[in-house]
Amino acid sequence: MNIAYPSQRVQDWASQQWNIWRGQRIGPDDTSWLMGPFGKVGAKADDFITTIACDEALEVERNQKTGGLLSSINDLKLSTSEYERLRPEIIDFYENTALYELDLKIEWSSYFPIFGGLVSFLYSNRLNQLNFPLNPQEVAGGINSEVVTLRDPDTGNIKYTAWYRTLISSGRVLYSGIYSTCKLPSGKACVKVIFPLPRGNATVILEPTVGPNGELCFASSGEKYGDPGFYFLVNDSKGRHWAQYVRSFREHLNVFVDEGGKLRAEHTITLWKQRVLKILFKMSRPANSLL
Repeated sequence: MNIAYPSQRVQDWASQQWNIWRGQRIGPDDTSWLMGPFGKVGAKADDFITTIACDEALEVERNQKTGGLLSSINDLKLSTSEYERLRPEIIDFYENTALYELDLKIEWSSYFPIFGGLVSFLYSNRLNQLNFPLNPQEVAGGINSEVVTLRDPDTGNIKYTAWYRTLISSGRVLYSGIYSTCKLPSGKACVKVIFPLPRGNATVILEPTVGPNGELCFASSGEKYGDPGFYFLVNDSKGRHWAQYVRSFREHLNVFVDEGGKLRAEHTITLWKQRVLKILFKMSRPANSLL
């Protein structure tokens, strides 16, 4: 039988077993576009970066003053017309994310804070991962944004880039995702964001497009395994790998420059085609930031 690893919390075992039943077995060597770091039992977002660095003999560089979520906007493989249309402020943000300060506002839909509260109680608060605030006042004091890189000491190349965000008021971890790009089986270049979880991860693959006004849009809204979208990956009790494509969970991110010249983003999360959460971001680069 295909059984999840038994020696862990009941809720983690149950969610992993559900993913094994609903998912498909995969070979890591055949699915490099989807694979990424897995978390360990008992690990939290606070320490998985150190664990990955130790396991893979990488050097951790924190509190970066330069660098971005993308080493170059060219990693998105946009068409010539899209690249020419893309606003330069957006290019600068993705290539120099470490220089930017963030403010955000959250808007939960009517009944979904109940769902969010249940997820926080069972998983988010304990794992310090995907820890969306339920009370909008929690983010009123702003958030800290840190870009963390994990570098191969032999080659000097960056293997992983993590975006680590915490509340200024309490230090609580909101979000800790590993960013990279990947090429889907279709050949389409996408952004891949990985959230390590016990013996697995949640992976979001987002397809980039450029809108008519130079906005950069990302969508995780495909139809089947191999498309952009949300994936759960699990390592079972025998070390085999499983992946489930969750079509009902979708994200849309629109990064744009408003009429006043301010850089902003609107992140919408839907479940079963119903809007769960909208997060509104304002990104600013201080005048005294490094050039």
